Amino acid sequence: MTLSTGDRVELTDLVARYALLTDAREFEALAGLFAADAVLVLPDPPASLEPVLEYHGPEEIRAAIGRVEFFPVTSHFLGGQVLDPGPEPGTATGWVRCAAHHLSVRKDGAPADLVWHIRYEDAYRHEEGVWRFTRRALHIDWIETRPVRRMRG
Repeated sequence: MTLSTGDRVELTDLVARYALLTDAREFEALAGLFAADAVLVLPDPPASLEPVLEYHGPEEIRAAIGRVEFFPVTSHFLGGQVLDPGPEPGTATGWVRCAAHHLSVRKDGAPADLVWHIRYEDAYRHEEGVWRFTRRALHIDWIETRPVRRMRG
């Protein structure tokens, strides 16, 4: 099986919407990008940079991603994306690179940027006319902290 150009465009849009909705704090819409039986697997930094914490179904996934509200501002910059047909018709897999910026204010009042350089390992399924995540595992390659001159909010 191959992925059509239309499938590739829709999958690229799905991944971009995940980043946009996370940064916009639209968690209900974000949960809607996942299938009912989906699994999100997140790391537990700094103890583990590999995905170890599992969240099942849109409700658990919404709550897990909602923890990003701790940061006043986030910005997810997507890099390369590789998409492949999945093992079954109507499925696909993908790898996506991302630099996830998490802005906050340190105890001394200075703004700072916690940057996670990550890879998403994805599985997708086409259902009800749209592509959805069935599994998303987030791997952190490295973490850095940067000073920030100024930030909104």
